[in-house]
Amino acid sequence: MLQYQLFPRSFGITSEVEAVIKCFDKNYNKIKSPENNLNSDGVLKVISNELKNLNFKVEQSKAKEDKIKIPVLFSLNNKIDKFFDADAVSADGKIVLEVEAGRAYVNNQFLKDVFQACMMPSVDYLILAVRNDYRGSDDFSRIFQFFETLYINGRLQLPLKGIVLIGY
Repeated sequence: MLQYQLFPRSFGITSEVEAVIKCFDKNYNKIKSPENNLNSDGVLKVISNELKNLNFKVEQSKAKEDKIKIPVLFSLNNKIDKFFDADAVSADGKIVLEVEAGRAYVNNQFLKDVFQACMMPSVDYLILAVRNDYRGSDDFSRIFQFFETLYINGRLQLPLKGIVLIGY
């Protein structure tokens, strides 16, 4: 079953974020784990047309020219000094999507995704999609517990309006 949760849990999901969740829900039978053993690029490919219909820019391949570069640091004359890649970004730049497969929890990739989204100046929401099951590990639940602790504890304040965790 597709699972999702917005953090913090103190307000509801916006219609723009809900539309992205529906892209995953519509294609759930094609991407669900562990039945489908797609890598993150495979999942992104399955949902890319729906994302494009929402006016998202979607990474087409890992080739340099196909990557979506989000500037995070600028120098003299507005030259881009540093950028981070994203799997997909909304037309207004307020929603960034990262799709993870095997590396989400085991390699702490979700933490890197959170950090990078926090550095992107116009991003309000990070949508992070992870496998419900990766080699017998419930990545969604493990990351859910991490985000739950982060937001309930309150010692670390993120510059994002929210993080949406999707389990596929």
